[in-house]
Amino acid sequence: MGSVERSKKKAQLWKKAMVHFSLCFVMGFFTGLAPTGKSSFFSNKVGVSNITTQVAPQPSTQFSNLKTSVNKTWVGPKISSIQTKSAKKVHAETLPKFKPRRLVIIVTPTSTKLPFQAVFLRRLANTIKLVHQPLLWIVVEAKTESTEFPEILRKTGIMYRHVVFTEEFSDLEAELNHQRNLALKHIEHHRLNGIVHFAELSNVYDLQFFQQLRDIEVFGTWPMALLAANRKKVIIEGPVCDSSHVIGWHLRNMNNETEALTPPIHISSFAFNSSILWDPERWGRTSSVQDTSQNSIKFVKQVVLEDEAKLKGIPSEDCSKIMLWRFNFRTHISNH
Repeated sequence: MGSVERSKKKAQLWKKAMVHFSLCFVMGFFTGLAPTGKSSFFSNKVGVSNITTQVAPQPSTQFSNLKTSVNKTWVGPKISSIQTKSAKKVHAETLPKFKPRRLVIIVTPTSTKLPFQAVFLRRLANTIKLVHQPLLWIVVEAKTESTEFPEILRKTGIMYRHVVFTEEFSDLEAELNHQRNLALKHIEHHRLNGIVHFAELSNVYDLQFFQQLRDIEVFGTWPMALLAANRKKVIIEGPVCDSSHVIGWHLRNMNNETEALTPPIHISSFAFNSSILWDPERWGRTSSVQDTSQNSIKFVKQVVLEDEAKLKGIPSEDCSKIMLWRFNFRTHISNH
């Protein structure tokens, strides 16, 4: 009997030990899963507060962070008035300065007295199509039953105005000047604001030329190479510059003779701000085309020569680079 009782007592002790061991194991397991800090069930609120601080720092540290930050376009909450002005200055200095492109107004007269006009019109159109916008092309033509020019212009994809006249001329220069005057009256009437350039169909351009036109404020001029059809030489017309300041002129006459009265300035070797046609007060003048009996071309040339100090030579470095070539076919035509 004694041995049986001792066996039962040993079994009970083992059971108690196993239960005690199991309880300790379970408590130790859950204790290991619990947070080690002193946080409570509301510890998530501390985490949210930390995220907010990182996104929007306190006012005392924002301005120093703004100065040293690589991303200068960051905007935080309101700070003191002195800091706001300084921050705006820092922010403004980092913004790129965009200068809007000026409108370039190209005026092109035509004449049935000159051959291959449609061919030259297409060639010039192919050049103008490569110029950045905004650009307006004004083409003047004598009234005719032919629809060739309008069809060519419609297919170019260029913004254009087609001006037609009915007068008849026996002299070629008189006809071309009449067409230029019509174009200038159109610009004046509609107050088209841009830089005006007279482009003959025989002109050949470097594309940088049109970008240089947009830098003109009042008047601009440049050297031009004249290639004669019956002469094996090139004649340079236009200004001589010191930087962008005009200090003299290349000889224009074929015999290298100077003109006594006026500088040798060709119609295609200068450009001007169109507002001088209707807003003379803007440029310190007392008269406009409407106030004078002169034609528009004569008026513009007079204004350019009177205000020679306002002439800007382009390119602006020393205006020695040739970006415009003119092929003179008239001498060749007159000999046939």
